[in-house]
Order: sequence, then structure tokens, then C-alpha cells
Amino acid sequence: MAQGTGSINSDYRDWEWSADAGERARLLQSPSVETVPKSAESQGDGLGATSALGAVFIVVNAALGAGLLNFPAAFNTAGGVAAGIALQMCMLVFIIGGLVILAYCSQASNERTYQEVVWAVCGKVPGVLCEVAIAVYTFGTCIAFLIIIGDQEDKIIAALVTEPEGAGSRHWYTERKFTISVTAFLLILPLSVPKEIGFQKYASSLSVIGTWYVTAVIIIKYIWPDKELAPVEIPTSPSTWMAVFNAMPTICFGFQCHVSSVPVFNSMKQPEVKTWGAVVTAAMVIALFVYTGTGVCGFLTFGTSVDQDVLLSYPSNDIPVALARAFIILCVLTSYPILHFCGRAVLEGLWLRYTGVTVEEDVVRERRRRLLQTVTWFLLTLLLALFIPDIGKVISVIGGLAACFIFVFPGLCLIQAKLSEIQETRAASWWALVGYGVLMVTLGAFIFGQTTVNAVFVDLTA
Repeated sequence: MAQGTGSINSDYRDWEWSADAGERARLLQSPSVETVPKSAESQGDGLGATSALGAVFIVVNAALGAGLLNFPAAFNTAGGVAAGIALQMCMLVFIIGGLVILAYCSQASNERTYQEVVWAVCGKVPGVLCEVAIAVYTFGTCIAFLIIIGDQEDKIIAALVTEPEGAGSRHWYTERKFTISVTAFLLILPLSVPKEIGFQKYASSLSVIGTWYVTAVIIIKYIWPDKELAPVEIPTSPSTWMAVFNAMPTICFGFQCHVSSVPVFNSMKQPEVKTWGAVVTAAMVIALFVYTGTGVCGFLTFGTSVDQDVLLSYPSNDIPVALARAFIILCVLTSYPILHFCGRAVLEGLWLRYTGVTVEEDVVRERRRRLLQTVTWFLLTLLLALFIPDIGKVISVIGGLAACFIFVFPGLCLIQAKLSEIQETRAASWWALVGYGVLMVTLGAFIFGQTTVNAVFVDLTA
């Protein structure tokens, strides 16, 4: 029997490096989440304002996004409908498990963001690696968003101009690089500069409605296909056993909501692990139906000829699909600043840690540094998006990082949390949980390594 549970990482010498943990925790709250400061919690008023149903919506909001456009291609890569669905179902067990583990460790460590939980539970080195991974992941996702804008604008412009799609010459103002740049400078950059982004929570809700519309269009187009659609080849099994693993980055990218899950858990009226388990199970089942509907119907419509961005497979002059493209552009326009905000907050936290300066002491230079970080981030993502037009290549890279957030870091947190318990004897359940944590870390490391190597040596060098 356990005599008691020791506090996780009760040695706070690691934390002497950072006096601004609370401020960075505040910075990385989800724009749709309102939580109570730790000071209020210490006074006995630690309950948030989000109901269980509201938490389900927020988690679904965080999971659904432009990543659904790649699921038909992922089903094609996996080798058919059966393989794609089976792969999702297997991964869903670990995805939900990771979300529950993070809530448990957040409660045990009294931290309110993903990276702070990893810091408190696993220590300095995993904490820094986690922050760097978040920065790289958000940076890569911003590149993917700009590529998506270019893809959809190409089709919309093709429907508006009178020239046929295969024309050899185009006007300069219809060129992809020009349209992406104009959209980015006029709409994305101004939204990325502000210090706070809470004003975007309403636009983010609208973007979720847009993703549901996209799914509905793809399903309807499968049920009532266009008459001119030629017969397609539909594979029923993977070409090789490794092909199944090549579909994992897309699934990880689509279901990755773990970074924003900790603030959502702490925003609940009753932040209990058991309630949270029901919340994330319901949210992931909803996301599963959306992604499966999109993946299956898009794949069966176009088969092996499906594009990495499924909307590119539809004709330019299809009005319902054109509206879906407009919704996706709206989704990306509101999502880029949020992802950039999270990445910028992590970089700011790393800077303050290394310099040893608190937020209060650095207020004067914060605005200048924020502008420099924003412009540098924006220009780098824009340049890479202009010269990497294939969304699949970017997803293959950041999908591996998403696997770290889903598998590796939660697994490490579970292992460390169980090892920190003070027990006379260790029951079978203790060993089972430690084994589950080891399995998560091993599986996540394999997915990350396999997808990263494949991305570097196959996709990026192609």
C-alpha cells in the first residue's frame, strides 16, 4: 500500500532559472479559455468558468482545422479505407490517454500550460526540449497555413479568370507568389503583431463551422458525384507495411490538441481527471467522425489520384467547393496569428529564462522585441511557403513533432509521476502505468524518427 504521494519535482532549484513562469503560463492560454490566476487559486477560488460541454467544444475546436484536407491522401498512403480507419482507432487510444495524463500531471504539479507541466514533472532538459519543439511545430504549421492559402487562392482565381486552367501564361497579379504575399501582408501580419489575441476567439469559432462545412461538401460530393468524374483506382491494402506508418504524420497533425489541452482542463468548473477523461473522449470521437468522413469520402471519390490537399482535386468552377475554399482561407487566416502567438510566447519565455530578467523588468524592451520577433517569424514562414508549394512535405515534418506532443512528453510525464510516488510496495497497476508510459515514449520516438527520416531523405530531397 502507498503511504503517500510525494510532490512532483519538489526540488525547485531548476526553477531558479525562471522567475516569469506565471507570465508565460498566462501568455500561452488558449484564446478561447478564461482561467483563474494562481493567486486566486491560492485563496480558495480556483474554479474556472468552462462547463464540461464547453470544454468538449473547445477541445474539438483545437483539434479540427485545415489538417482535415490531408486525410484523403493519408488514407491513400495507408492503403485504403480499412487500413486508414484501423490506424486512426489504434492511435486514438494513445491520443486520449495522453490528454488524460497531461490533466493528471497538471493537477499534481499545479501548472497550467503544457510546457510548464513538462518542466515541473520532468525537469529542465525535457522542459527546454518541449519549448523548442513547440516553437518549431508552430513555425512549421504557419508555413503549412500559407501554402494552404496559396492552394485555395489558385483555384478561386482560376474560376474567376476567363483563361483556361492549362494556359501557358498568367497575369502577374494572379501568380501564386504574389497572391500569397499580398494576403499575408494585408491580413496576417496585422493580426500577428498585437500582444494579446483574445479578440480572435469569435473568428476561431467561425472557422470551426467552416471545417464542418468542408467535411459536409466532401461527403455530399461523394454521394452525388459529378457526372464527368472518371473512374478511379481504389487500393484496398497497403503497398508495403511501412506505407501505413507514412500516414501517421497526417493523423498526428490532425488530432494534435495536446498543447492547448492543459489550459482547457484548468479552465473547467470542475477540473477533475475523471470528468476530463469523459470530455476528451467525447471530443476525440467527434473529431474522429469528422476526419474519417472527410478521409473516406475524399479518398473514395478520387482514389490514388487524390491530391495532398483534397480540395485541389475538385474543379475550380464548382460553387459549393469554392465556398469551402473560402472557409478554409478564413480558418487559416485566424489560425496563423494564434499559432504564431504561441510560438512567440515560447521564444519570449526562453529569452527571459536565459537572460534572467523578469517580465516586469523587461517591459520597456518588450514591444521592440515583439515587433522584431513577429516580423522575422512572418518573413521566414512566407519565404519558405513561397518555395515549398507542396503541403504534404511540410506535414511530413511537423507531423513527427506532433507525435512528440501526443506520445513522448505525456509518456515521460507519466513515468516520472509514478516514479515520484513514495510507496512501500508497488502494485501491478503501478507497473502497468509505467509500462504504458514506456510504450508511449517508444511509439512516439519511433513515429518521430521514422517520419522525420522519411521527410528529410524522401520528401524534402525529391
